[in-house]
Amino acid sequence: QVRLVESGGGLVQSGGSLRLSCTASGVTLDDYAIGWFRQAPGKEREGLVCITSGQGIGYAAGSVADRFTISRDKANNAVYLHLNRLKPEDTALYVCAAEIQSGTCTDYYDYWGQGTQVTVSS
Repeated sequence: QVRLVESGGGLVQSGGSLRLSCTASGVTLDDYAIGWFRQAPGKEREGLVCITSGQGIGYAAGSVADRFTISRDKANNAVYLHLNRLKPEDTALYVCAAEIQSGTCTDYYDYWGQGTQVTVSS
């Protein structure tokens, strides 16, 4: 069982930045592809960014590629989502997920965290 824990969310003003963390205990996140998603009330879950296992190749959805990036911190067994130039419409629950079968960024993820709330004020 892989238990993912997100942190770093909070209230931020429009134009601000946040760094969200995805951590796990008992497993090495570098062995998995990790994706970040968000879900706002009344909206479908949206995939944002993903990083592969091993080489750590990052991908980002076109809608956020100019503002959101993903990175690994192997020393701390963490994956970060860097949110820049935030807008009120970025307000959502941000969730990380692990893909353990292939280590690639796919449409199916095996384990999900509970999420961390990001609220952007105008």
